[in-house]
Amino acid sequence: MLASRLLSILMLLQARGRMTSVALAEALQVSTRTILRDVDALSAAGVPLWADRGRQGGIQLQPGWHTQLTGLTAPEAQALLLAGLPGPAAELGLGAAAASARRKMVASLPSHWRDQAEQVGQRLHLDPVDWYRAPDAPQFLREVADAVWRSERIVVDYERWQGQVRRTLEPLGLVLKAGAWYVVARSAGSPQPRTYRLASLRTLAFTGHVFTRPRAFSLAEHWQASARRFEASLRGMPARLRVSPRALSWLANSRLPATPVTAASTSTSTCTPVPAPTRAQADWQTVDVALESVEQGARQLLGFGAEVEVLSPPELRAELQQQLAALQRLYRQRRPAAPLSPPEAS
Repeated sequence: MLASRLLSILMLLQARGRMTSVALAEALQVSTRTILRDVDALSAAGVPLWADRGRQGGIQLQPGWHTQLTGLTAPEAQALLLAGLPGPAAELGLGAAAASARRKMVASLPSHWRDQAEQVGQRLHLDPVDWYRAPDAPQFLREVADAVWRSERIVVDYERWQGQVRRTLEPLGLVLKAGAWYVVARSAGSPQPRTYRLASLRTLAFTGHVFTRPRAFSLAEHWQASARRFEASLRGMPARLRVSPRALSWLANSRLPATPVTAASTSTSTCTPVPAPTRAQADWQTVDVALESVEQGARQLLGFGAEVEVLSPPELRAELQQQLAALQRLYRQRRPAAPLSPPEAS
């Protein structure tokens, strides 16, 4: 543990330059007293570093000095190799570079780790695309990636559901989500970053003008907060259902969170009180879910058939009744059976 922490201090100082003892303690999740003891141990071992007091002070290595040690453990090396598996790197035009970096890293590992490292690609595979969906094939992925690296403004024509719009964007980062690529960017006149799906870009032009990235911007933090807001806004209509055991598993498979209704939640909820179950529903459960809208919720719940009963809101129950009545009218019509013809020979 001590040896690993000493190597981590060296790696941090080598990568970031001067750092305060407080910053080192936060990065390694130890106390500042532990950091100061570790610095004394490194100095006693001959590592050329020193500490300056004051507001602009900190701990730093002698300029020009660096260590050849990586400090990688076997699990850390495997994690890096897993992160470097082909796929996204190839889509960004970095497939050859990723393969070369992987070969170099494997060659630098101790001999008894190399066999384990070579097994990562044979035993683990990442497929980020959901079932029954094809991955996005954005036309301008590499161009947007270049603009992100260079911090260069771009002008794009973006297809929205209201129609096509032109935007001047300052691309801050790329995100791969469920097989789809997105760019987080600031638009002209709007300081807050927004998310744009790359598959919806119709044209792209470089402006040749470089912008200044916001210092405090964190792509990971922005994406997590944006995703939470999007999911909350997407499913803003509460509904109460009575579901069979089969439907309960279907809800889980469809990634629709269902909260069981208890006596306490029934007394404080604004939904319709739970009626007594019928004999056929003795093993059913009452759950609360969040749906996007009455129309979308009806379409989604129709696929559950008679395994789900909507208790509230009344509008959703009425919409389901209307959809079911329309289905009955459709299938009551007598139509001649269309013969199945074999496919034409090519």
